[in-house]
Amino acid sequence: MSCLNTWLNPFSDPDANCKHGLYFRDGKRKVDYILVYHYKKSSVSKTLTRRIHHNDSSARSIKQDHQLPGKGGHLDVGESELHMDYHEDDKRFRREEYEGNLMEAGLELERDEDTKIHGVGFVKIHAPWNVLCREAEFLKLKMPTKKVYQINQAHGLLKKINSVIQKITEPIQPKVAEHKPETVKRLSYPFSREKQHFYGVFYKYQPIDLVRKYFGEKIGLYFAWLGVYTQMLIPASIVGVIVFLYGCATVDENIPSMEMCDERNNITMCPLCDNTCSYWKMSSSCATARASHLFDNPATVFFSVFMALWAATFMEHWKRKQMRLNYRWDLTGFEEEEAHPRAEYEAKVLEKSLRKEYIHKKTDKEKLTWKDRFPAYFTNFVGIIFMIGLTFAIVFGVIIYRISTAAALALSSTPSGRSSVRVTVTATAVIINLVVIIILDEVYGCIARWLTQIEVPKTDKSFEERLIFKAFLLKFVNAYTPIFYVAFFKGRFVGRPGDYVYIFHSFRMEECAPGGCLMELCIQLSIIMLGKQLIQNNLFEIGIPKMKKLIRYIKLKRRRSLDHEEHMKKKQRYEVDYNLEPFAGLTPEYMEMIIQFGFVTLFVASFPLAPLFALLNNIIEIRLDAKKFVTELRRPVAVRAKDIGIWYNILRGVGKLAVIINAFVISFTSDFIPRLVYLYMYSENGTMHGFVNHTLSSFNVSDFQGGTAPNDPMELGYVVQICRYKDYREPPWSENKYEISKDFWAVLAARLAFVIVFQNLVMFMSDFVDWIIPDIPKDISQQIHKEKVLMVEVFMKEEQGKLQMLETWKDKDMKKGENCNNHSPKLSRSQSGSMSSCHSYHIDV
Repeated sequence: MSCLNTWLNPFSDPDANCKHGLYFRDGKRKVDYILVYHYKKSSVSKTLTRRIHHNDSSARSIKQDHQLPGKGGHLDVGESELHMDYHEDDKRFRREEYEGNLMEAGLELERDEDTKIHGVGFVKIHAPWNVLCREAEFLKLKMPTKKVYQINQAHGLLKKINSVIQKITEPIQPKVAEHKPETVKRLSYPFSREKQHFYGVFYKYQPIDLVRKYFGEKIGLYFAWLGVYTQMLIPASIVGVIVFLYGCATVDENIPSMEMCDERNNITMCPLCDNTCSYWKMSSSCATARASHLFDNPATVFFSVFMALWAATFMEHWKRKQMRLNYRWDLTGFEEEEAHPRAEYEAKVLEKSLRKEYIHKKTDKEKLTWKDRFPAYFTNFVGIIFMIGLTFAIVFGVIIYRISTAAALALSSTPSGRSSVRVTVTATAVIINLVVIIILDEVYGCIARWLTQIEVPKTDKSFEERLIFKAFLLKFVNAYTPIFYVAFFKGRFVGRPGDYVYIFHSFRMEECAPGGCLMELCIQLSIIMLGKQLIQNNLFEIGIPKMKKLIRYIKLKRRRSLDHEEHMKKKQRYEVDYNLEPFAGLTPEYMEMIIQFGFVTLFVASFPLAPLFALLNNIIEIRLDAKKFVTELRRPVAVRAKDIGIWYNILRGVGKLAVIINAFVISFTSDFIPRLVYLYMYSENGTMHGFVNHTLSSFNVSDFQGGTAPNDPMELGYVVQICRYKDYREPPWSENKYEISKDFWAVLAARLAFVIVFQNLVMFMSDFVDWIIPDIPKDISQQIHKEKVLMVEVFMKEEQGKLQMLETWKDKDMKKGENCNNHSPKLSRSQSGSMSSCHSYHIDV
């Protein structure tokens, strides 16, 4: 167990400032691991306890052969005997049995002599060299051999490009020896005891190799993946900013928004609500129309295609990076072995075996079947459906809030109040959605863990994968349901003037703004994305550990009055580390990044600045995670892994889903397709002039249902006979008045055709990128092949050396035998047995 600040300053001696507590009492054997146990500490003084312990021989452990050195381990023994605490005594015997098994396995244990933490004991563990060798051989751990070979270097133009890139990035490279580019590499081979003779800061890149050495491959791969993802966000951010700037530059040239802002058109719109709302001018929504063009322009389609290809490129780039790390970390031949069953699974199997043995007298080894897990599966299904339904119900409640609040604010007598109704309702509703999402995220995480526990998965890997799937499903629905509503459902089931769709017979369904729902979708997406990143990912990661540390500090301060002498003593390194937060796994870290990846890719057609905000967040996120792992959490047990597991499949699924969703956003949420249809089918002069009028239908105010007409029809200062609304319907003077017009079916056909073409084209291009970029870099595959050839040569030379040595010894043996025959040609039968001594050699190969 090494110090926590090793990563912070890799050049300093890692043990220079933390010698205290890192070794056994002999000062030679280093502490490799710490076991912590809790016991009830008596109020009786230590002097009395030790006196009782030394005088009473019955207080000693039954397993004398496993008694550990150190006086602190006997405190709970004396107290157990003194108070006859049988529960504590049972815990002590179990602890001693566990410690005895560790010692039988070859580990060396020592108890802390004098712990300073109330009711907590520590057992130091040292793994001797022979135990490390045995376990390394069992795990087939690859170790570097003495054989060194040159790594293939780039030549020609590629070499010059690499040298330029290296000079440019030199200031942000971590100043550690391990990060220097390698020109030679040692052959690595699975460890064998028989073949032992073979063997940063803010603007800097991450020292991934040091992270891997300190935390293990699994956490090293997480930081490597986060670094690759953050790097890939740079080109996406640049293109997104260019698309946004293009919208800003062309907003004054956009003919539809100019027509909407032109007051000379005198377009009178139908009321937005019954009774209290009056007629209004389309020019009053000029600001919304101009803002919509920033995100709804021809460059948006290009950006959607670009982001789909970006997602495919990112996945391929990560696979290649992962393969390079596997090669560098000697994981190319690593295969995960079947994991041991979890303790909960073994307990359930034992319970089932005892029950069957009692009923049927069978003792065969049992296992849990689907029948045993059916109640848990049914509970999982019902629980997940219920929570998804709860999410939908909350979103529906927010919709009711939006509708009722809009109706209430419409009663305002001031024109300024009426003009800001839509902005006020949208902003407050999004904030409510954000708060609900953050709360439900925490609740759903706990429920997903409980649902996984009652399933009793067999192995830890199975447990982790099931937990990840449930948590991702619930959090995905929780985060994206409000956005899906605005993108695909709002304004679709409104009806028309005179025949509106109502909720609870009194509230009209929401309508989109005259410029479309894309602007509102952008607002919804940006607030939820930025709010989750700022509050949930950053403030929580900083604030919650600080709060827990403050609570622990207050508790320790209260105890000092009772145990002042104990807390004044200098604590061991492991006692200080014990006060840190326990490591809870990488699932929360991956989850927040996967949800962010969804925000970046799923609805990027409506918010091209999403990659930029994700990039800025991740620059901070990497450093926060590094600080948290190094200074706030206990050092986790190193775990070997060659990939990021189920998260890669989730990323691929989100990337494929992004293509479909962006196709529907462009086709049905934005006005891109209606504009194309108008431009090529209905425009008289080949321009967009007249597009706004083409998308509006007419309504005769005399056709309002009773009690739904405006209370103040003269608010605009003139009598309104015909009002307009956004839809494709026949005019009131037509034979089939208010029926869906042919224009609607033409636009719908174009929209569906665009979805099919866009989806298949982008999918094909993504698969082409996947096919054209090999998963394994060519230089790595060549190096792996070279390693195999060199390893065969090394073993062949070793075997040849052994054969030559044996032949040499045989020749010597033959010569000595001949000498024996020449010196004693006549030997009696009784002396023949002594001749064997001439040929007896101990050959140690």
